[in-house]
Amino acid sequence: MAKLPPPDYVPPHDLLAGKTVLMTAAAGAGIGFATAQRCAEEGARLFISDIHEKRTAEAADKLAEISGQPCGYRLCNVRDDADVRALVAAAIEDMGHIDVVINNAGLGGEVDIVDMTDDQWDSVLDITLNSVFRMTRAVLPHMMERRSGAIVNNASVLGWRAQKGQAHYAAAKAGVMAVTRCSALEAAEYGIRINAVAPSIAIHPFLVKTTPQELLDELEAKEAFGRGAAPWEVSNVMVFLASDYASYMTGEVVSVSSQRA
Repeated sequence: MAKLPPPDYVPPHDLLAGKTVLMTAAAGAGIGFATAQRCAEEGARLFISDIHEKRTAEAADKLAEISGQPCGYRLCNVRDDADVRALVAAAIEDMGHIDVVINNAGLGGEVDIVDMTDDQWDSVLDITLNSVFRMTRAVLPHMMERRSGAIVNNASVLGWRAQKGQAHYAAAKAGVMAVTRCSALEAAEYGIRINAVAPSIAIHPFLVKTTPQELLDELEAKEAFGRGAAPWEVSNVMVFLASDYASYMTGEVVSVSSQRA
């Protein structure tokens, strides 16, 4: 089918007014910054992290300008538990408490199993899956004490379906889905909701720069609308899951794509 253009940018509706949000991997050009921007537009106060000093500082400045509220930040290597715990502590100190955590950190790559090294496997699993575990473990006691909170994880349709060269990434994202479901049951009695989104392909400048156009065309052709998502279209669903509009949703993985399996 012909590629349809994305819709007009959806105006904010104060879905996160008065909420505090801690987000990982929030700098850059993809879903991370797009989601942080949507949170700011929806009235949230943010504390963000990434691993790149300049990009993170620039992102925090932009988000503060958008929201009219301070936006704190801290560099964080999500592979380091001490760093993760320090990030949570810094966010609580800066904002007073944490209402929402958005786990966006992830690492991709393409390599067949027979050529994959232990380091390639371990890196993708550690950054993409273990980071969600570490962040959830670090923030849940705070949310449990307050008996409220929401966690939104970024999974992928590859957690459901197969694709050559993606065994490590698909395994990690399937793990994110499983951690989401299990932790949601553990947290429910404390009034905490834990959900995830599963995007397929979101088109942004860095992806276009680093991916052959032929592959992008092939991936977009599989989508129902004949195009990849704009990053903010994925962000809208993450914001919804973080908001009180999703008050009766927990343990869910929402596909932001026509490709569920």
